[in-house]
Amino acid sequence: MAAITSLEPRLVWEQFDAITRVPRPSKREAKIIDFLVGFAEQHGIDYKKDAIGNVVMRKPATAGMEERPTVILQAHMDMVCEKNSDVEFDFDHDAIRTRIEEGWVRAEGTTLGADCGIGMAAALAVLLDETVAHGPVEALFTVDEETGLTGAFELGEGMLTGKYLVNLDSEDEGEIFIGCAGGIDTIATFHAEMEPVPKNYAFYRVDVSDLQGGHSGDDIDKGRVNSNKTVARLLWDGMQSCELRLSYFAGGNLRNAIPREAYAIFGVPVKFKADFEKRFRLFAADLKNEFRFREPDFKITLNEMPEVDRVLDRKTQFGLIYALVGVPNGVTAMSFAIPGLVETSTNLASVKFVDDRTIVVTSSQRSSVESAKTYVMQMVESVFALAGADVAHSDGYPGWTPNPASRLLEVTVGAYRDLFAVEPKVRAIHAGLECGLFLEKYPDLEMVSFGPTLRGVHSPAERLEIATVPKFWALLCEVLRRI
Repeated sequence: MAAITSLEPRLVWEQFDAITRVPRPSKREAKIIDFLVGFAEQHGIDYKKDAIGNVVMRKPATAGMEERPTVILQAHMDMVCEKNSDVEFDFDHDAIRTRIEEGWVRAEGTTLGADCGIGMAAALAVLLDETVAHGPVEALFTVDEETGLTGAFELGEGMLTGKYLVNLDSEDEGEIFIGCAGGIDTIATFHAEMEPVPKNYAFYRVDVSDLQGGHSGDDIDKGRVNSNKTVARLLWDGMQSCELRLSYFAGGNLRNAIPREAYAIFGVPVKFKADFEKRFRLFAADLKNEFRFREPDFKITLNEMPEVDRVLDRKTQFGLIYALVGVPNGVTAMSFAIPGLVETSTNLASVKFVDDRTIVVTSSQRSSVESAKTYVMQMVESVFALAGADVAHSDGYPGWTPNPASRLLEVTVGAYRDLFAVEPKVRAIHAGLECGLFLEKYPDLEMVSFGPTLRGVHSPAERLEIATVPKFWALLCEVLRRI
């Protein structure tokens, strides 16, 4: 047992510890599905699994509370799999290595998976704890929330019967969420022709690293630097001044994570070698000054390397680099309806050389206004289309429109106020939650979302604040008792 199992509430931390030991990358959830089915069978809990892999467990009401409406506790079972480049870790086989540090639980060089493992743990604890008073409870665990919301999209018929749904996928204790942004991905594919390296070229590798990264919804307004954009800026300058020729570019990983690392391999004519190295030193110094308040650990390094065999054809190189520099990234609009809320944003998530002929650039757009989501998607598509790429989009997902008159919200706010003698914040979130999709299938649902405090999600800096977990658990139990 890990050290975290000695924390309180112990039952919640024990379930979280067990979850961290089960590999659960998005789209590869077979092991966590088996874990959940085994949990239900071990404890004699009624359960159902649909065709896509979602699991729902049902627990009868506490005696005397049988006539109350059913409450759904919902969390997703997959996790974002990010690690530092110098860490050896296999997300398909290895258990997350947790540690306690200055009031937080975090992992050693990888994402922690508290998003949404701590929500899963709380739901499992409710199913086990006979001291929690409640009406009928359904605990729904969905697959593939992080890379496509597949579980919510394909939720099987008859999986849910509840009237109220508590989403356990929020990251700010003391805040109750009643709305979220919708989103869509834009995927640009460049079809390249590699060609022989020109004569008398010197080759380099540039690396950008040690950026904070983070969640492309929750952290998009924090000024986090995008590694793909940063490398592209250097390539753009070298292309103008030193006849730079690009051979390879790799940056970012997941569509919903702000990229923290990127690198490129390229050459410049030997006659420009000294000039380019001088320009790089000035460029690196300028960036350190530009980023000093928001990315204090930022690193950019340049290393000479042996000559490579081939480089991108000029037309594709021009289109790719100009598109990466020119495409919008970050917040594009703040909300006028809810002060302080990001309304619309876009994240240049990843650049991948799939093979010698194919380069795929993935970006993700979000907005709480459907027409604005469409418009920012069109901005991104336009840049890549003008650059010569083929552009496609994911199916997208709807936002969750706030319902301030919800009975569930009233009960949750009252429970928080009475428990902690302070008024919680009620707000919407720029991140995507599955709630909008649940509403499409069950339009009469009332929903809220709350959780303990997480920071650095979708990056190896992910951490869970220990002191907020007892408050999260107490609020969940009190809402179940009152509703």
